[in-house]
Amino acid sequence: MNPQAPGEHTTAPDRSPGEDGAQPPKPAKDGKKQKSFWKELPLLIGIALVLALVIKTFLVQAFSIPSDSMQNTLQQGDRVLVDKLTPWFGSEPERGEVVVFKDPGHWLDGEPTPDPNAVQRVLGWIGLMPSADEKDLIKRVIGVGGDTVECKGTGPVKVNGKALNEPYVYAGNTPCTDDDQGGQFKITVPKGKIWVMGDHRQNSLDSRYHQNQPGGGAVPVDNVVGRAFVIAWPPTRWGTLPVPDTFDQPGISQAMSAAPAALGLAGAVPIVLWRRRRAAAAAKTPLGTGVSGGGTAG
Repeated sequence: MNPQAPGEHTTAPDRSPGEDGAQPPKPAKDGKKQKSFWKELPLLIGIALVLALVIKTFLVQAFSIPSDSMQNTLQQGDRVLVDKLTPWFGSEPERGEVVVFKDPGHWLDGEPTPDPNAVQRVLGWIGLMPSADEKDLIKRVIGVGGDTVECKGTGPVKVNGKALNEPYVYAGNTPCTDDDQGGQFKITVPKGKIWVMGDHRQNSLDSRYHQNQPGGGAVPVDNVVGRAFVIAWPPTRWGTLPVPDTFDQPGISQAMSAAPAALGLAGAVPIVLWRRRRAAAAAKTPLGTGVSGGGTAG
């Protein structure tokens, strides 16, 4: 063997990890990821809270049912989700919808006010819990602006002369309440307002019993927060809140029944004007002049 010359050096041959007992190098502990997570956590929480607040303000909000006035559709303690987005696009409440609306004036006088703790207040403010500070009610829309709603005896309720079949009315209740405090009525709902009634007819202080107040019991559309579309809590009560078929019966909507005639009239006007102009032009045309068109002159 040739001795190694002074100044020369040798390098160890390449060896794969584990070969000849060699151990792969252990990666150094990197605390940056762990540290960055804790730094970003407050930011993530902040973003989540902002998103929750935006959703509550513009999209969907949770509401708690405090009374039995909407049984059996809604039970006391249910949590419903309310669509707040649709009204932003100009949509107005429709017959049969279950809506949440702000107290139009003294409807909640004398009702007990809940006393939430600080955590509940914060969660209610950002929309993660129903707010206890908002003075809101929930009822079913029976009539909209221009509708004539009436109750005689124990019912049925009539809208624009059409009797409603109301399967959602609380079992054992009558659709109308035979009393002299507001249960018997006939009213034309003003434009821009709605007429609301609870499904538990004999246990609901709704539009019927506020006719002596400003607005005559009708609720301004501007007071409507949104439509309740689903029961979200408790899980055993989960379900949607659809519009009953009874409000789809022919003739109940005066506006819809008048629409075909109005559209037909609007479409006929240009045709009549065109025919009159054509007839006038033909009258001015000398005999023998070529005028296109089928049929015979009479």
